[in-house]
Amino acid sequence: MSGESGQPQAGPSHGGLYLPNSERNRVGVLGGVGRADAQGPRSWIQKVLEQITDSPRRRVTPSEVVPVAVVAVQRYLLEDEPRDRIRKPPLYCYDVTISDGVYQEKCYLDPSLNSLVYKNILKVGIEMRISRVSCVYNERRLGQGILCIDNVHCGETLEAISLETPFRNRAHEEIPERPLRGGKSHYLALWNNEDPYGDIWLTNKQPEEHNFNNTKIISLSQLEMTWTNRRSFPALLVRILHKSKLRYYGKPDKNMIEPYQTFLEVADSSGTVSVIMWNALCPEWYKSLRVGLVLLLQDYSVKKSYPVRTQPLPADPQIKLISTMEICLNLRDPPNNIIIIPEKQVKPEWRLPKLNPRFITRSELDDMPANHICDVIGILVFVGRVQRSKKKESREDFWSYRWIHIADGTSEQPFIVELFSTSQPEIFENIYPTTYFMCTQLKVVRNDTQVPKLLYLTTTNESRVFITGPRGQPYTNDPKVKNFIQWIKAKTDSGELKNTVIGGYYPYPPVPETFSKYSSSLKVESLLTAMSEVRKEVEDLQYREQKRIAIQGIITVIKYVPHSVATGSASTSETLRDANRPSTSQAARTESQSRERDSKQRQDLGPVGFQCVQATNGSLSPTKKKRILQGPHAKPFPVPQPETSAQKKENNLGMASTVQRQEYVTARVIGKARKTISDRWESPLWREKKFDLIDHQYYSHVYPESIPRKFSFEHKKFLTEQYNSQPAKYVPPEGRPPKLDNFKSARSLGHFEVTILGLNHEIAMDVAFLPMYCPEDIRTSEIDTLLTCMNYSCVYPQETADSDRVLRPRALAGDIIKAVTELDREHIVGILDICNLGNNKVEVYLQKIYKPENIS
Repeated sequence: MSGESGQPQAGPSHGGLYLPNSERNRVGVLGGVGRADAQGPRSWIQKVLEQITDSPRRRVTPSEVVPVAVVAVQRYLLEDEPRDRIRKPPLYCYDVTISDGVYQEKCYLDPSLNSLVYKNILKVGIEMRISRVSCVYNERRLGQGILCIDNVHCGETLEAISLETPFRNRAHEEIPERPLRGGKSHYLALWNNEDPYGDIWLTNKQPEEHNFNNTKIISLSQLEMTWTNRRSFPALLVRILHKSKLRYYGKPDKNMIEPYQTFLEVADSSGTVSVIMWNALCPEWYKSLRVGLVLLLQDYSVKKSYPVRTQPLPADPQIKLISTMEICLNLRDPPNNIIIIPEKQVKPEWRLPKLNPRFITRSELDDMPANHICDVIGILVFVGRVQRSKKKESREDFWSYRWIHIADGTSEQPFIVELFSTSQPEIFENIYPTTYFMCTQLKVVRNDTQVPKLLYLTTTNESRVFITGPRGQPYTNDPKVKNFIQWIKAKTDSGELKNTVIGGYYPYPPVPETFSKYSSSLKVESLLTAMSEVRKEVEDLQYREQKRIAIQGIITVIKYVPHSVATGSASTSETLRDANRPSTSQAARTESQSRERDSKQRQDLGPVGFQCVQATNGSLSPTKKKRILQGPHAKPFPVPQPETSAQKKENNLGMASTVQRQEYVTARVIGKARKTISDRWESPLWREKKFDLIDHQYYSHVYPESIPRKFSFEHKKFLTEQYNSQPAKYVPPEGRPPKLDNFKSARSLGHFEVTILGLNHEIAMDVAFLPMYCPEDIRTSEIDTLLTCMNYSCVYPQETADSDRVLRPRALAGDIIKAVTELDREHIVGILDICNLGNNKVEVYLQKIYKPENIS
């Protein structure tokens, strides 16, 4: 076909730039067909490929650098190649799909640029300028040339990208998708290894009726007694009681196409045993198998059980736990035969065990021992943003998790759940407040000896989540489920499910009240991080990773930033970056300049903008006084309560204008204030030392995505996307999306910028402190120091009357600033949470302060 046809042509395989010489000469570019100038705009991608073809070194700087759009960023394990004598990090490589408006092209990202993906700087939906490219050949395949990106400038997020643009090489559109390099058959999820990703994961396995006349069945107890003397095994007829998340065990030096493993706990009337599904069977069967299905297993193998793994206990204590053997299912050796038996064919005489959920209510949780396994059902009242934690130091493997709150109507307090990815991305990435939620196999985590008491649930290897609601499920007749259904129906009918929250910084678990208890809870070689090492800790952090460290220093400055100013100053616009982008510290200095501009704007608001009201003991009645707290604790988000008529009149996205707020504060100050103090306190020590510093690190900026928002069901898709991880493929927005800043904050307070001076008076660091209200009525005079605030955790208050809403934050801000003055020149240990939000946005939060008497 002639190159003048204007249609992209397929290369010889999934990654090639290769075409036979005759085709190459006709088109003038490797591996594709170009548009003639008379037919439309010329493709920049084709121009670059032509330039590479003419270059003897196969590495060029494009004669013209133009912006292209990033359509996909996909990750995979790159196996060792013959020229690799010693395998060095990185373990993973990335294919980046770009579009120039004429064609799309899948390119290989040079591993030296992987850090751009780690930090979520190179991501889908942005504009990118490629300033250096090369051609890499796969020497294991004939003529497999790949376009390699060697240097880039990452720019702004584009409003929209057309997905109708064709691929220059049709092989890049083949299904299933295959990575450009190596022999791997599939891509991995972008941010973890537990989630199934891509089109190799099938969902089409359906139950089928089976004729059992010629099928010999053996019970699990019989198999346990005889398997060592058998060469072949009769079929097993079992029900799935538990299903684990996926385990990916790929290694660069292991030539395995689909190195996956998952565990099924299955049972018949005689016992329960572990079934291990290996390798290619996982993509074929994993998404089709669910807890409760009845399976007929044939042509399996039996092995001695792995001693390290702990099997989940059966819910029915009458069922025998068989731990001496395990059943192995593999595509080969021998080839397995798995049949899903329809429930209507299951006979009572088979005596297969029923599912027996172990539901507990929130009121019962307080009495549950540590490590107790349970199931919960309720409605989501808070959904936190997705976060990541390293599996091992100096590795590229991460866990993905998020914090959620579940209310069930039996307590004023919700379940606090640490929800790790359960290999169900279709649920994990699509949960939002007001959703029915059930989670199984949760483990109780508690510590009653620390202050505040620690009590939450965390997922286990066998945890599964469900969001379809209880109707039609086998557990619907459970008394606890019935009570929940009645409670939620009453709440829904009365329209009371409004006070729900999504996203934001969530500092949990809370830090213990003494440094010794904090130290005993850690498994690290060094408890303290030197001030000079904090910058490296910050720069080593990857996208959505959150890390807690301890430093020593002296608090020298604290400044209150009201909420309206804090959110208004958080700009999401970023400058173009190349591979040698500015360090985090340089970005922070830019951040500091922005903060100084914001400070000047606050001064321009007038004298009230820099004053706060100090509430004396008599200025607030005991029933109206509130304690100010930091981070989530035993009394986090309250169960949703009815909205007042005033609240219902407010727009979910609206915020009062700055001018209106300032006029209101002015009126309150004139009518009510007894005493005023500054929004900022500065130690005399700071005035002495601030000009002699060798380094000042700025990490006190609070970005919009770190502020928890009141959930709006109307904009659930937008809000859900904001607090999920960055997707691997571009998803076009629906219409013109709103701005995150337009959504109401769930916190009525602002934040504090705290400057900590190192003990050697050479390095200083600005960090943020986020206080929040506690619902209990406690005398304001009992707030003795900032330390007391940090002994507790964050809650989001119920709506208050306008007369209190504006006055109280500044009054309580004054209490905190006054408390900090008591720490002048004192050596403290500060517990810091470091958060990488991606795109060079880093925040550091002061989570806890230990005075000398609390350190020992």
